[in-house]
Amino acid sequence: MTEPHARPIGLIQAAGAVVWRGDPSAPEVAVIHRPRYDDWTFPKGKLRPGEHVIEGCLREVEEETGLRVLLGRALPPVHYLVRGRLKRVDYWAARVAEHGPAPAGDEVDELRWLPLDEARELLTFEWDAGLLRALTAAPLLTTPLLFIRHGSAGNRQEWQGDDDRRPLDEAGEAQADGLARILTAYRPSVLLSSPSRRCVQTLKPYALREGYEIRRERLLSETGYDARDSLRLVLDLLDDGLPAAVCSHGKVLPELLSAVAERRFDEGARLTDTHLSKGAFAVAHHAGGRIASIERYVV
Repeated sequence: MTEPHARPIGLIQAAGAVVWRGDPSAPEVAVIHRPRYDDWTFPKGKLRPGEHVIEGCLREVEEETGLRVLLGRALPPVHYLVRGRLKRVDYWAARVAEHGPAPAGDEVDELRWLPLDEARELLTFEWDAGLLRALTAAPLLTTPLLFIRHGSAGNRQEWQGDDDRRPLDEAGEAQADGLARILTAYRPSVLLSSPSRRCVQTLKPYALREGYEIRRERLLSETGYDARDSLRLVLDLLDDGLPAAVCSHGKVLPELLSAVAERRFDEGARLTDTHLSKGAFAVAHHAGGRIASIERYVV
């Protein structure tokens, strides 16, 4: 399970993607040439101040290739030194969603779509070849199921009245706005929420932006949660095979996330930490009803 990204002082943080197209069993990947360095590599670039790593990935890929992409599994991050400073580049597998305007500027002067073997021969850096190995280590074409904990909503003890009516506070509203931008990386079209006001509000900016409805489900609430029926609700989303997002509570999500993780393809390490802080989310990438990877992010 990918952990939230820490940002040590002095760390240069960047993000990029291995963008693929075609048959998942024999894909082509996008390799770019940068004339300034005369190298062949994958699209990537430094994050802007305060920019979420997923937003940075989407922006850099579009700026360097003109492609708008959907993110799949996270790939292993790459670390190297730049003038004595450690640089971390987070990568994802990504597939093309839309072709945007041609890139402006002179950072990239050529893009080639190549089969994996040809790309491996052309790439300048050994760590990029390692990304190709990771790309095919698990199912490539996956569907995201997101587990979102509602944003910050003040203090439960200080709220007077029905707790289901407790709204997001200012920080929570900012988290919801950030989440609306981040979710474009996965484009969930099925949105399920606890009926609690703070959960619905967390999904609302994304729902309004994309024109989707939010389905309120009592089984996702703190008072309506049922170990069997609530899990069945979520497992049905896996079986439906549509990109989906579930927004619920800190007392509900860990058990659901742990149960979903049992559907792994491999026999990897068990999921032991299912905690999500307020406004954070986990994304389970699945194929054929089985889990290929689970990642966790803060907003």
